Amino acid sequence: MDDNLSSIGKPQITFSKEDDGHTLIILKGQWTLRSLAESSELKAIKKLGRDKRKQWDISQIDRLDSAAAFLLWQAWHNKLPTDLIIRPEHMRLFEHWQGRNIPIAEPIQINFSAIFVHILLQLQGIGRHICTWLTLFGRLILDLIFLLGHPRAIPFKEISLTIYKAGVSALGITALVGLLVGVSMSYLSSLQLQRFGAEIYIIDLLGLSIIRELGPMLTAIIIAGRSGSAMTAEIGIMRVTQELDALSALGVSHSLRLVLPKVVALFLIMPLLIIWTDVIAMIGGMVSADLTLDINYQQFLEQLPKSVPVVNIYIGLAKGAVFGVMIALIACHFGFLIKPNTESLGAETTNAVVASITAVIMVDTIFSILFKNVGFP
Repeated sequence: MDDNLSSIGKPQITFSKEDDGHTLIILKGQWTLRSLAESSELKAIKKLGRDKRKQWDISQIDRLDSAAAFLLWQAWHNKLPTDLIIRPEHMRLFEHWQGRNIPIAEPIQINFSAIFVHILLQLQGIGRHICTWLTLFGRLILDLIFLLGHPRAIPFKEISLTIYKAGVSALGITALVGLLVGVSMSYLSSLQLQRFGAEIYIIDLLGLSIIRELGPMLTAIIIAGRSGSAMTAEIGIMRVTQELDALSALGVSHSLRLVLPKVVALFLIMPLLIIWTDVIAMIGGMVSADLTLDINYQQFLEQLPKSVPVVNIYIGLAKGAVFGVMIALIACHFGFLIKPNTESLGAETTNAVVASITAVIMVDTIFSILFKNVGFP
């Protein structure tokens, strides 16, 4: 059939008044899915189908396909009208739907009360996590006070082991990420600075961005994903194998033997990892600046202390120490929430990584606001 339906081919609805006073609805023309899509008769059919007192005559329909028959069936509320006038070949289309309970699609309604309740439940869950985390932090403070009077109880072995696992073992990946970030930042920045003849400011840009922001941020994210997840899984495995119950039976403090070594280790190792990452990133940026902007190494190293005040290094190191404490506490917090099954182990490990990275970004934002006027030449 041609794209432009003729007036004869279009679906039509006419009305006839019967002798008994009932209204007869007569359907004519082409009743197909294609023709209905180009007309407004479908809406009229849905309205007319609500009145069960009307009679229907579809025997004058020239063409009726299964899609249009199904739409009529839905308009009639899944049953044929009384005294329906229909041709036998069309009747076969409706016989397929008889005896089947086909739900009528209802319009989607937004339940604002359910959304509000869902938000409240989420906020309540966040509040419980914060309270549990603060409780863990309070136990850590009490353990530190206890160790001040009992230095022999300091878990040096656990601290040194965590320093090796979280720090020394992470030197390779942090160096790689730092090098790539330094090179990419230098290349991208040089393209813009060359347009304004400000090539020398590549040193200021790299120094401030890497030492103050990117170095601490990237290092913290790597440690959160690498070491934070390992800490959560370690405590979770101890829960699954009932080692935590054994420690409790022996009277061994969980926070003293499991939490404190991880917190102290990351507190000590994060600033050192940040220095390592900053140095590698600056080397990558320096090499890239030499290749793209002809800024030699000597000029770069001489200009860097003038462009980046030393206080930015202190800010970066302070960020690292805070990031380390946050990552360790969050990892241990979710580790203790793990239930003795593998599904909980995977879920809480994922939650620990997500929460750690989110906390790192939030703390970094707080540092940026507090020290917005500090460290700029």
